[in-house]
Amino acid sequence: MRAITNPSFLIHHHHRPSVASAVLRTLRHRIPFLSPSFVKVKAQSTSTSYAELDNTRTGRSGSLASPPAHFDVTQKIDVNPPKGTRDFPPEEMRLRSWLFQNFREVSQLFGFEEVDFPVLESEALFIRKAGEEIRDQLYCFEDRGNRRVALRPELTPSLARLVIQKGKSVSLPLKWFAIGQCWRYERMTRGRRREHYQWNMDIIGVPNVAAEAELIFSIVTFFKRIGITASDVGFKVSSRKVLQEVLRRYSVPENLFGRVCVVIDKLEKIPIDDIKKELRSAELSEEAVEELLQILSVKSLTKLEEKLGSSVEALADLKQLFSLAEKYGYSEWIQFDASIVRGLAYYTGIVFEGFDREGKLRAICGGGRYDRLLSTFGGDDIPACGFGFGDAVIVELLKERGLVPDLSPQVQNIVCSLDQDLQGAASLVAARLREKGQSVDLVLENKPLKWVFKRAARINAQRLIIVGSEEWQKGMVGVKILSSGEQYEIKVDELE
Repeated sequence: MRAITNPSFLIHHHHRPSVASAVLRTLRHRIPFLSPSFVKVKAQSTSTSYAELDNTRTGRSGSLASPPAHFDVTQKIDVNPPKGTRDFPPEEMRLRSWLFQNFREVSQLFGFEEVDFPVLESEALFIRKAGEEIRDQLYCFEDRGNRRVALRPELTPSLARLVIQKGKSVSLPLKWFAIGQCWRYERMTRGRRREHYQWNMDIIGVPNVAAEAELIFSIVTFFKRIGITASDVGFKVSSRKVLQEVLRRYSVPENLFGRVCVVIDKLEKIPIDDIKKELRSAELSEEAVEELLQILSVKSLTKLEEKLGSSVEALADLKQLFSLAEKYGYSEWIQFDASIVRGLAYYTGIVFEGFDREGKLRAICGGGRYDRLLSTFGGDDIPACGFGFGDAVIVELLKERGLVPDLSPQVQNIVCSLDQDLQGAASLVAARLREKGQSVDLVLENKPLKWVFKRAARINAQRLIIVGSEEWQKGMVGVKILSSGEQYEIKVDELE
């Protein structure tokens, strides 16, 4: 390797030094990319509409219709994604990948294995009890085989199905995590979309609250990794058994428990008078409604003990959880709040929600114990707990706190040839670097160096490798370190 005293080799022989200087000055100039809001496409037309075609089929509700056969007019197509869904252009995809990488790394730190399930599941998997909000939010339809199917609105039922399917072929406890896309047709607010990605961690086969304590600690660990502190977010913790105890004392039938939970989960979403009205319609007496709302306003375990007594099972579970949180070192992150019940019917014990302390966003995450879910699908009940953590709210929080990382594109090398006849040689250089694990952006057309420098700046390339005819005849290429401006020639075989 030898240093180059004359950097003009970086410019094609037709360029003059003055032009080279001008080109170098453009190194950090960027070219904005403008996209039209609509594009024109050539389509085939028919006099029959989609709706008319669908109605002439079997008449099955939600069945799939064949597309129109002939279009002969040019029409504009809205290039925006369907309402409530998202595109992921490179800058958004980099953020998503970074987020998912942190989800995975935290899960693996805690000894969890990754699983996944079909996005399309049997509709019956998600229709458990009437009154659940999720039941009315399903994207569901009948497929061509007359099967009722749905896009999954959450991951836990799919997990339960897989555990039942595996049966005794897996040994307990299972510690599984998943990152999957979910769909719910719901009213959109900040951080709430009709499709989102969800990080789940579940522990199957551990009956005590040590499992819940471990799961909450995993979320705390994730928050710390991305710069979120206990002053930014916290966890509200309670137990479904608190609510069960109150209802038992007022002789409320057990079959109304899930319905009452759905109502209570709306406490911060609708006026208190509407809550009372819904509870009364759930067959609770006026006295039971008032007592229940008093209990749900309790914010400390001491007060809860005064209300329910020390022998209540829920109290013992909660005390153990808070004791373990102290041992883990995350006591400042959690607080008792009796109003937390979670809206899904399958929870049976400890429940928790992550929230932002400024109260600007909806729940960041939530979970709890669901010991009796598997039996609702015909399996044997196994103690289980887990959480779901959506991608949309945490991104809003990161933006709110100014914690979105700089995720500009980065490529180690940009390789170009100075002559179209040398494109093959440039391809060879790129291939050798890639074999060595180096990332390479190969310029595929015969572009002027001014364009190449702009491209290098846009993708944050570390070095520019140029294949020129004179250098290539000697088995060498030119290299420019873009951060320092250092330039040299090197044999192709010595490129690292």
